[in-house]
Amino acid sequence: MTEEPALGTVAALRRYPVKSMLGEQLAACEVTARGLAGDRELALVHRETGKVASAKNPRVWRGLLKLAAASGPAVKILFPDGTAMASNDPGLDAALSRFLRQPVTLTATPAPGAVLDRADPDQVLRDGIRARVHVEVGHLGAAAPEGTFFDFAPLHLLATSTVDQVARLSPRGTVEPERYRPNIIIRMTAPGFAENEWTGRDLRIGPDLAIRVIALTPRCAIPTLEHGSLPRDQGALRVPAAHNRVSAREGLSPQPCVGAYAQVLQPGHLKVGDLASLA
Repeated sequence: MTEEPALGTVAALRRYPVKSMLGEQLAACEVTARGLAGDRELALVHRETGKVASAKNPRVWRGLLKLAAASGPAVKILFPDGTAMASNDPGLDAALSRFLRQPVTLTATPAPGAVLDRADPDQVLRDGIRARVHVEVGHLGAAAPEGTFFDFAPLHLLATSTVDQVARLSPRGTVEPERYRPNIIIRMTAPGFAENEWTGRDLRIGPDLAIRVIALTPRCAIPTLEHGSLPRDQGALRVPAAHNRVSAREGLSPQPCVGAYAQVLQPGHLKVGDLASLA
């Protein structure tokens, strides 16, 4: 029997209990067909348009990335002034609406055919986050289980070699991996944008988890935005736009890509330090 070629080890696990808010780092987590347990469990919906709030449209929703969410019996939302409110607090919707200056409702169930706005990332780079740029309306979760808030698929992978490559080419000389909102960060030494070689491949991570990489991740404007205390960083998008503009999946025009989307073939328990191998 030939051994599966090792990619590396799990360097970090990240979960985002509320869509487009800051998330939390984990030491271990169960992974099911719906991704990391508790990931994108909730989202905000604009009460007038019915659209899911997403920082992909930064002119309207960049304030979401100043809020942090943590899992628990009730998800806790932390405001920049230190105020914390539970997801079942009857005053939460009003507080979020005041903070974001938009009428919103926190929900655990997307409406049938739920959509969100995605601003053209190249135009955001050119014109700024306050500019009125072209916005596309996209449906949620084409490759995710029904009733979830994922943009496309339930898992997002990121290689440390990709982070290192962006950092080397960035004017800042660094880039924070959380800007790309990964679920599983894989530590590896292979150079460059490693995920480009994973599309269509199966991975085993830890003793149980099996996943299939189905597409690269085309980047929106989110990596360039302030993330809590992290400053704006246009290089987080400019670098892949210049050095990794590829087709994320068949039929799409080339776009800046960082990371890869995956589906779960076999659920399992995952922890930092687990080995990741090509199946």
